[in-house]
Amino acid sequence: MNIYQTVLEELAKEASAILKVAEQLDKSAVEKAFSLLCNCKGKVVLTGIGKAGIIARKISATLASTGTTSIFLHAAEGIHGDLGMIEPTDVVIAVSNSGNSQELIAIIPFLRFNHVPLIALTGSLASQLAQNADAVLNCHVPVEYEPLGLVPTSSTTVALAVGDALAIGLLRYKNFQLQDFARFHPGGTIGKRLLLRVKDLMHQGEDLPLVDCDAPMAQVIMEMTTKKLGCAAIVNCDGTLAGMITDGDLRRQLQTKGDNLLTFTAMDCMTANPKYLQPEELAVNALNVMEKHNITMLPVLNDTQIPVGMLHMHDLIKAGVI
Repeated sequence: MNIYQTVLEELAKEASAILKVAEQLDKSAVEKAFSLLCNCKGKVVLTGIGKAGIIARKISATLASTGTTSIFLHAAEGIHGDLGMIEPTDVVIAVSNSGNSQELIAIIPFLRFNHVPLIALTGSLASQLAQNADAVLNCHVPVEYEPLGLVPTSSTTVALAVGDALAIGLLRYKNFQLQDFARFHPGGTIGKRLLLRVKDLMHQGEDLPLVDCDAPMAQVIMEMTTKKLGCAAIVNCDGTLAGMITDGDLRRQLQTKGDNLLTFTAMDCMTANPKYLQPEELAVNALNVMEKHNITMLPVLNDTQIPVGMLHMHDLIKAGVI
């Protein structure tokens, strides 16, 4: 057996199934389902069982992460007491290829009695689920698309794709932006890039290496060593930033000044007018500045140009911004 060819054939088959379903979806059914979701005053409840239940759980997670309140209700748990999760203001999406899973069918009377709208993602328009749904999205795939005609592969792929398409439709309808996405993903890289600000990561207070511009280089080196950031901000007599001295600056100054380095002042050796940040800037902006100018640390200034912090590339790495 050529395993590589087998994998390619299966991928092509599942891709084909999605395209076929896209062609067979009824326009009015899609619009009805979307209208129910847009006008939902409560939450969207996904339900299913078996492999379809796993797909329903993923669709629910996608909805929840893109601004639509959603939960997953296992159909079997539902008929044993968990139907209390469903409220009259909710909308239910049931995922089932056959549309005749007994656990799902048993839920329908409860939904009808409480006037809860039902959207069906099913491969059988003649099924009990489809016959009792307010909107039916036809997810039918030919039997030969499933291994042995039994193993759900293309059918679950199709159901997932249709669910994702609905979620993206709602995302666009609600004008859901990247910043909104970040609010629901504070622990992820995207969330950190869009939520973390310079002030959240910078070294400040006693950890901030500061030296007067007329201080001797011996004092500068001691400050850099004590604060362990590999740099020092050099300030004027009014406290405003005059320049920066980094480990790299020290090496370059040693090359030019040699043993006489300690006879010079901070102003003699500093890099004047360095790049800087402000506390409210996004941390990802700091990363862009560092990468653009090939530097690993930046002073943070307030509105009066007084240093209030120092940000190091390592702080961005540690926070997961990179």
